Amino acid sequence: MDRREFLADLTRAAALCATVPNVWRVTNRPRFAEDPFVLGVASGDPTPTGGVLWTRLAPSPLEVGGGMRGMRTGVTWEVAEDDTFAKIVKTGRATAAPELGHSVHVNVDGLAPDRWYFYRFSSGEARSDVGRLRTAPAPGAVSPLHFAVASCQHWESGYYTAYQHMAREELDLVAHLGDYIYEYGANLSAVRQHASPEIRTVDDYRGRYAQYKSDPALRAAHARCPWIVVWDDHEVDNNYAGLHGENDMESDEQMRTRRAAAYQAWWEHQPVRVPRVQSWADLSITRTVDWGGLTRFFMIDGRQFRTDQACGDGSQIVPCGDWASPTRTMLGATQEKWLTTGLAASHARWQVIANQTMVAPFDTQVGDGMRFPMDSWSGYPAARDRMLNAVATHAPNRTVVITGDIHSNWVNELHDGFSRPDKRVVAAEFVGTSISSGGDGSDVNRATGPVGAENPHVKWQNSRRGYITCNVTPDAWTTEYRVVPFITRPDAPLQTPTRWRVTRTRPGIEAV
Repeated sequence: MDRREFLADLTRAAALCATVPNVWRVTNRPRFAEDPFVLGVASGDPTPTGGVLWTRLAPSPLEVGGGMRGMRTGVTWEVAEDDTFAKIVKTGRATAAPELGHSVHVNVDGLAPDRWYFYRFSSGEARSDVGRLRTAPAPGAVSPLHFAVASCQHWESGYYTAYQHMAREELDLVAHLGDYIYEYGANLSAVRQHASPEIRTVDDYRGRYAQYKSDPALRAAHARCPWIVVWDDHEVDNNYAGLHGENDMESDEQMRTRRAAAYQAWWEHQPVRVPRVQSWADLSITRTVDWGGLTRFFMIDGRQFRTDQACGDGSQIVPCGDWASPTRTMLGATQEKWLTTGLAASHARWQVIANQTMVAPFDTQVGDGMRFPMDSWSGYPAARDRMLNAVATHAPNRTVVITGDIHSNWVNELHDGFSRPDKRVVAAEFVGTSISSGGDGSDVNRATGPVGAENPHVKWQNSRRGYITCNVTPDAWTTEYRVVPFITRPDAPLQTPTRWRVTRTRPGIEAV
């Protein structure tokens, strides 16, 4: 049998095991020496009638196999109207299979729109913590939305104090924009130790997710409300582009193998729907999530389909090499067309592009010439102009881009291209800082001074850790930046240094 056909058959069979009760060699009354639900619970990708419920059985999560000894194990799930489970509305059985790291993904349907539910799992005598699932409003409904944006949570850099605060907020949703894990190990200045060296196999990636999910603040934020999740680069390899690794030390086949392992482990640990792919290496995360008629989230993938970075990556003076070539792409032709078509077809009041790397340029070269980072959209100027032209044509000033990756906060006005300063403003970009990556950070605002003068579209910036929250109504969008003054020791207080508002159909962003 062809190797790829075999992998495709294995993928389909394993995915089936995730949610379909499988009576073949299933242990329905397992005995666990330790709690098998130590990695927590999560919900995600909400719809008006349900969503995805997630957990993973792993009584010894940092061991290969999670301490499950290869058992194919039955798991019961329940959804209730109350946290005491006196009014159970849905229940069922699933199988935690070793082929998928004993993860469980349940696609719940048949619930009422626009309301909260509670869910839990059990296996043998063990029972999970209780999580909360919120269903989306009915199609066309314009109920307000209050959601948070997070990204970049390097374990060794510091504590997840931001998640402690996030878990106390009344949120409908969390959007996580990537770098959920980091593929490389600890450094000498690490705050939290016990990381392994750089990871490559599916068991390596599973162990890294287990390490990150051992943090109680992260688990609490997952249990609080549903998440919508995309990946960035560190879920596979720093700054990878398609089949190009960071240092181009791996062949295309080796990179496909590594990508398959990384994508599989990502799916095994996130509350997202069962993939329909021929190979794990081709897993697609491109999808839309609707919040009634208020918002449509376009969840994009800026890693798998992009052209390799221009001019050797890094920060470069431009023009250089093929930097400006219209053949270069961030999303790939198919995803570009999907986004353009989706913007044209959407009737939602707000279009939200959930995106990995910063769209707005930031020129760090004072005076003549320009210098940009090649890994962000600034390294793909023709592709960026195509996306912003689509926004300008189909959804001007009712489109908001939410972004992660850069370990700092930014408020950016997006123009219909950046080739000329007189291009009109057509969208807003709110870039959220990291949860922990980059250390404590600083309050220095790089949008001021001589460098700031080179970038008038940048309205505010700082480099503290934290997250952002967004309050969305039919005609106004308000973003608040939540930061903590330190993460290299626990228990930092929460601060809100700035707030910004976008008014639907009106160009520009205003400070509140």
